[in-house]
Amino acid sequence: MGLFKKDVFGNNLFLKKTLIRVLGLFSHRRYRGFNELHIEGSEIIRDLPDTNVLFVANHQTYFADVAAMLHVFNAALSGRVDNIKDVGYLWQPKLNIYFVAAKETMRAGLLPKIMAYGGSISIERTWREKGKDVNKKVKLSDVSNITTALKDGWVITFPQGTTTPFKPIRRGTAHIITQNKPIVIPIVIDGFRRSFDKKGLLIKKRGILQSMVIKKPMDIDYENDTVEAIVEKLQYAIEQHPTFLKVTKEEDYHKSEKELNKKREFWDIY
Repeated sequence: MGLFKKDVFGNNLFLKKTLIRVLGLFSHRRYRGFNELHIEGSEIIRDLPDTNVLFVANHQTYFADVAAMLHVFNAALSGRVDNIKDVGYLWQPKLNIYFVAAKETMRAGLLPKIMAYGGSISIERTWREKGKDVNKKVKLSDVSNITTALKDGWVITFPQGTTTPFKPIRRGTAHIITQNKPIVIPIVIDGFRRSFDKKGLLIKKRGILQSMVIKKPMDIDYENDTVEAIVEKLQYAIEQHPTFLKVTKEEDYHKSEKELNKKREFWDIY
């Protein structure tokens, strides 16, 4: 790779690789040290094509979710199975992985701006701005940028567009799927909200058992499935359909929480 080679958005690949290595080294113990990330299904990653793959996931923090996925994806591509042991996989990271993020979020501070260079497709949210509900038109350039990224590699998106659980799926994700016909891989994460602050930059609590489940490609009929049908499939795939929202008795909740806390032990793995 030449020193001056760039990705499809004009980012220098040598600098991009360096940033991924450095940020990866600093963030590794957040998932394997201070907390423990339990991974399922990473073998699916190795069998995917190099381009036109869309990862859809529920969202718990602004940045920690994506950082964990980049660790898991690169570890899987280097031969690791359901673990991120030994950060050697960061030496040659996959450089054509992109993630969809709100432009407002990626401009809020120096660190987000640095992270954005690692693969952000920054878009303007049409439904929320500066903490207030808005109703803006979709920018065609944002849609075009996602298409460009899919043609070049893999894209991570959070179709709810918020870290609040069980919010509706944004129809834009379904439109992107019908237009580009990517392989769609659902990912379900948990424990990140308990581990980190809302931004995912600060560790809120240690010893939390985090989880990431990578599922098999979704069964989508690109020609015949309606946008509404794809939206519903996405809800089920990332386990954000209302049927997953269970109302439990207070005593049952405390019992399940107590059992879960037994698993949230801190292992001194270094």
